[in-house]
Amino acid sequence: MSILKLYAPFFDGFNWLHVISSGKDWMIIFTLILMECLLSVDNAVVLAAQTQRLPDKSDQRKSLIYGLWGAYLFRFIVIGIGTYLINFWEIKLAGSIYLFYLCFKFFYDQRHPKEAEEHEKEKEARRKKHHKNKKPKKHILSLFWRTVISIEAMDIVFSIDSVLAALAVSDNPVVVLIGGMIGILCMRGVAEIIIKLMEFIPELQPMAYVLIGIIALKLLLALPPLHYEMPNTAFAIVVFTILGLTIIFHFIRAKRHEKEL
Repeated sequence: MSILKLYAPFFDGFNWLHVISSGKDWMIIFTLILMECLLSVDNAVVLAAQTQRLPDKSDQRKSLIYGLWGAYLFRFIVIGIGTYLINFWEIKLAGSIYLFYLCFKFFYDQRHPKEAEEHEKEKEARRKKHHKNKKPKKHILSLFWRTVISIEAMDIVFSIDSVLAALAVSDNPVVVLIGGMIGILCMRGVAEIIIKLMEFIPELQPMAYVLIGIIALKLLLALPPLHYEMPNTAFAIVVFTILGLTIIFHFIRAKRHEKEL
């Protein structure tokens, strides 16, 4: 398949017009934005922490803006390729297994916090040892551009999960691109608000991984011999129903806790 065919949907004005004027597509876009915010808020904090190496506040803001544009460019490239690859059942199977793994790992770590903590400590110790053993070297690039490249590299690693999940939800690259881009902007712009919201309603984090499990199941059901494709509208309704039930569950749980006190 040629590059022109791969990215043609992005430059199809009728496709954009259809998406922008379609209530169903906007329902999916809002679903993708919600998922991006919930799954990537920790990543936003890590990326912001990277900028603290820069002594100048103006450079810190500028590095994040450059990082944002880099994230948009990466999304554009990877969504185009991913929209083609996701049509192969082998890719869908691999994606489904990977998403199931993410879901399982999150809930396993929740049930075994000591193991997860020890694992993170081991990783941090290895990272510090590696950093300590590294010989100091002269850098060709300035600290600012090294920080921008570091932000880009981390963003690429962080966004693979959300891009894969988004492609499993919608096969229209324009829908995935709009949802991802607005999601990135919201996630980075209101990261602190989302963190506070997740502190206020901690059930939102496990809810996000329940959604990951549902998306993995959606991919699995689309494989032969079943070939069952869950309609996008139905999936969006499931997502927002789970979100509503999670919020209701939180307040019921909070009231019950108050009565016990």
